[in-house]
This record gives sequence, C-alpha cells and structure tokens, in this order.
Amino acid sequence: DSGRGSLGHVDLQSGRYEPIVELPGFTRGLDFAGNLAFVGLSRLRASTVAGGIPLAGRLKPEESQCGVWVVDINRGQIVAFLKFAGNIREVFAVALLPGIRYPQITGDDAALIGNSFVLPEEALQQVPETLRSAGARCI
Repeated sequence: DSGRGSLGHVDLQSGRYEPIVELPGFTRGLDFAGNLAFVGLSRLRASTVAGGIPLAGRLKPEESQCGVWVVDINRGQIVAFLKFAGNIREVFAVALLPGIRYPQITGDDAALIGNSFVLPEEALQQVPETLRSAGARCI
C-alpha cells in the first residue's frame, strides 16, 4: 500500500487488505526470495504531502527514506535495509538477480559500455580454473 507506506496481503475470504509492516517511505517495487520481501522505498515529495496521502500524515518528507528494505513476511519484521543517500530520492522497481555475483550499473557511460562484454559459458569453460573465479561471467 504505497499511500500508507506498508507491505501487506489481501485476505481472499474477506477481500480486505491486512498490513504486515509499516515502512519509512512510499513503497514501490517488490520481489521475493522465500519468506523475504525486498521492498523499494521512495522519499515523499512535496506534492505527495499536499495530496493528503496517509503516509504524509505519519512521516514528514525529511523523515522518509529511499532504498530497499527486506521484510520477513512470516514474522512481519524488517530484517535488513539499504538506504540510498544524496540525490537518490526514488525507487521505481526492485528485481533480484539470482545467480549473479557482480552486477553493475553502467548508466549512460558510452566508454564503459563499449569496453564491457559478457563471456559466454562455453568460452568461460576454456579459461584455466586458476584464472577464473567461480560464477564470474562479466569481465
């Protein structure tokens, strides 16, 4: 429930939303790993506060957080979080990358993109074991 800054579930019998946990930001983006929910949070905007959403009644914009929070959905507890600082104020999506050890965000750096490549699994098998790390796919 983004407007309340909460994570919950819908009771299929009653059709009612039941919150599991309240979080310190506007909730957007969600992915799961077992009983762990990875929830993206955005900071409140001034326009959101003026819009009268319930979260704005609970938090001031400067109290809201941006980042990814990890919630144990069985216990309804926050077990970890990663706060984004500086100019990063919003998260729009969250996606887990199973099996990926060294993900990178390249942005629009043309030189970096131009000098990056992925080594296919078939080619990686030809690299001597002593020169490769287990699971590495990007060089």
